[in-house]
Order: sequence, then structure tokens, then C-alpha cells
Amino acid sequence: MTKKERTILGIDPGTNILGFGIVRVDAAGHPSFVDMGVVDLRKIESPYDKLEVIHEKVGALCDLHHPDDLAIESPFYGRNAQVIFKLGRAQGAAMIAGLNRGVHIYEYAPRKAKMAICGNGAASKEQVSLMVQRTLGIKIASKYLDATDALALAMCHFYQLTSPLATVQAATSWEKFVASNPERVKK
Repeated sequence: MTKKERTILGIDPGTNILGFGIVRVDAAGHPSFVDMGVVDLRKIESPYDKLEVIHEKVGALCDLHHPDDLAIESPFYGRNAQVIFKLGRAQGAAMIAGLNRGVHIYEYAPRKAKMAICGNGAASKEQVSLMVQRTLGIKIASKYLDATDALALAMCHFYQLTSPLATVQAATSWEKFVASNPERVKK
């Protein structure tokens, strides 16, 4: 990562509750908390009106904080395809709001963000919240779990930018290791 200030907007997309969290990285590479919250969409009946509100709110956050990057949770496989489609639409509305303002978009699987923050890809929302609070030195009410998930996404992106090993994939089997590193195997 270059040594310039950077603002990261994390988005935990949802069609009922959308969480957002903003982290600013100073020139020395230290992250700090800027803002967080939730957009409650439960009282909006039309799914298309929800998408419009998501687009408007994320756009307003971009206009207010001028993020360089938007780190968003990618939809994950579940049992109900309709839920995945709805989340994908919410994600798309948020992404377009950022793209229209020149913000770079990065997607992270929920397990990757949890792993980056807690060291455990199966961590609970409460565990993620606790670690985000400790990492950023802030206190957050438990009603903002979707916002702490968004802060975790922003921090995951920060770690991705700052760690030279973040993109190195561990070998999952000897066969893959041998195939990836033929020069290291004696015949």
C-alpha cells in the first residue's frame, strides 16, 4: 500500500438492514474509526424502493466521506436462492452508487472478513463486534451488529492492502503444493 491517506467504506448489504462502516487510514498506515450505522429498510414494502434507498444512502455516504475504496460483502451460497438474488440486488445498488463516484469496489466473502478480524471464519456477529471495538478502540452498542460487520469488511480490506501475504494462498493438499512448486520437489 502506498503511504497516502485512504478512506474505506465497508458495506454489509441487506434488503432489511444495511450496515455501513467507515475507516480512515492515515499517511503512516494506521486505521481509525470515522463513522458507522445502519439503514433500516424494514418499513419499505417495495423491493425496488428498497434498492433506490440503498443507492441513495450509499451515494450520500460517498458524497460525505469521499471513500477511495468500497469493501462489500459478497453474496454467499445459502439454501434459498431468492435470498441470494435479493442480496445481490442490494449489493449491486450499493456498488453502482460507489462506481458512479469513482470509488474502487472490492468484494470479500463473509468468512474472509471474519477470519481477518477474529482469526476464525465462523466467528459470531458478537465476536466480530468485540474484535472491531478492540481493534479500533471504540465502544459500539449491540444493536449495531450489521454496522460492525461493515467495519470488519473495511478492516479486512485495510489488511488486504497492507499485508504482502494477504493474497498468498496456502496449499490445501500435497498434490496442489507439488503442482504449484515443482522446483522444490526432488525426484
